Amino acid sequence: MKPKILIVEDDPHILIGLEDTLAGEGFAVATCKRGDLAMQAIAEHRPSLIVLDVMLPGLSGYDVCKELRAKKLATPVLMLTAKGQEIDKVAGLGIGADDYVTKPFGVRELVARIHALLRRSQPTEIGDAEFSIGGSTIDPKTFQLRRSRGVEDLTAKELKLLQLFHAHPGTVFSRDRLLSEVWGYNYFGTTRTLDQVIVQLRKKLGDNIGEPQHLITVHGVGYKMIL
Repeated sequence: MKPKILIVEDDPHILIGLEDTLAGEGFAVATCKRGDLAMQAIAEHRPSLIVLDVMLPGLSGYDVCKELRAKKLATPVLMLTAKGQEIDKVAGLGIGADDYVTKPFGVRELVARIHALLRRSQPTEIGDAEFSIGGSTIDPKTFQLRRSRGVEDLTAKELKLLQLFHAHPGTVFSRDRLLSEVWGYNYFGTTRTLDQVIVQLRKKLGDNIGEPQHLITVHGVGYKMIL
């Protein structure tokens, strides 16, 4: 069965171009032009991946992504944004998006990112044994992190990073290796994406941002985990 991609985009030129390109790549493609109809389209089409524009009529892509994760749906989300500001990209990753592409984008890069997300973000690749980091308990079955202050939802990328770090406590991972292990070898983004996800993980773990005790930066190299 072909993986199905749902494109949520209101620009007709971009929508038609993406639809033709992805169909030519062998994907089944569904489309939606409004943010307030996106959840209905997701329920109807049950896509393998969602390409989600940020600026949409009815409801923003951020709000759609928030609602998707609030319903505990782990469908990979690739966000499209015309905004180049770092804060917008951080916001997208922070609310559960798996990756983002800034317009204008290269079609081949977008396709490669989609293939990488589909390959690396399948729930079947994630173990289901609970584990602990500091005062937090992570449950892969529910994509949740529990600590004394409450429950935090985890994205597929955040969970995979925590599982990798937990399996190798004290091991220093380079940024490039983490990108390869979690995002896939065909990932064309920068290490800044990883750094942004690490910031979000520290917040969810309750790790001191200024002086973290668990997710430690090894300057000039990458990161390590102290349990």
